[in-house]
Amino acid sequence: MKKTDKKIDNQICQALTKVCETAKDEVKGFQWLTHFVNYKQFPSSLSVICIFDTNAELEQAQQQSKDQLIVSLIKSELEQININLKEISRHVSFDTEEACALVNNGQWQERFN
Repeated sequence: MKKTDKKIDNQICQALTKVCETAKDEVKGFQWLTHFVNYKQFPSSLSVICIFDTNAELEQAQQQSKDQLIVSLIKSELEQININLKEISRHVSFDTEEACALVNNGQWQERFN
């Protein structure tokens, strides 16, 4: 990773940490998030995955548009560090601990690959 890529990655981590803390306070069932990026294709390659505890909690959050709140928080925080994504929803996805446990025996690395 180039020095400039590392700097951008640190900024992304800080921005997403703010989103995570806010979402944990405001959205029932939200647990954590992570991101992946290929800096050779940045910013189009940026992907953020938001993890809920259970499928039911994710479904409830979607019914209450809390998923869109999280997407808006991500967009806002990324814009603060001059990362502007035209279609933010293409860069954000949702998953659950429950689904990972059932399908991948809790192995997130396997699930993400």
